[in-house]
Amino acid sequence: MRRPRRPARALRAAIDEMPLATRQAMLDGIARNPIIVGAYAAPDGGVCPMLAAHRNGGRTSYAAFAAAWDRYARAGRRSRRATSRELKALTAMLEASVAEEDVRGAGALRRAIAEHRSIQYARARREELAVAPYELELEELGHSPSPGRTNCSSGTMQAGEVLSR
Repeated sequence: MRRPRRPARALRAAIDEMPLATRQAMLDGIARNPIIVGAYAAPDGGVCPMLAAHRNGGRTSYAAFAAAWDRYARAGRRSRRATSRELKALTAMLEASVAEEDVRGAGALRRAIAEHRSIQYARARREELAVAPYELELEELGHSPSPGRTNCSSGTMQAGEVLSR
């Protein structure tokens, strides 16, 4: 059975998974808005850290962070203002995460992965478009592709494609 993470570790892991721009926007949002625990927004003007980040340009929706934040702050049934200790801890975690990203250069790694995936997608799309016209011609003629020829004496398949009606 897997042991649940400690709330502080789970919150830090959720912070590290967010995009850098969102973490930076969250830092700005925490400084500019009253932060709450246990809800997205409060009638008295308090907001959760994700909404604060959203209002400061971090356009990311990340439910794992919200769950980790509420678990860390021990949210009850009602929303409440975050304590100064909770805000200091959140700020410290965000600052450390941003600083580590700058030192590690993980942003470059993420960009390389995204570029690699886009190249793979483009290649697959080109291959799909290259095959599609041929398949359309076959369907229009009433042919369907066959996997290959069967050798009558041995029953084995030979490489190549044979058209059949």
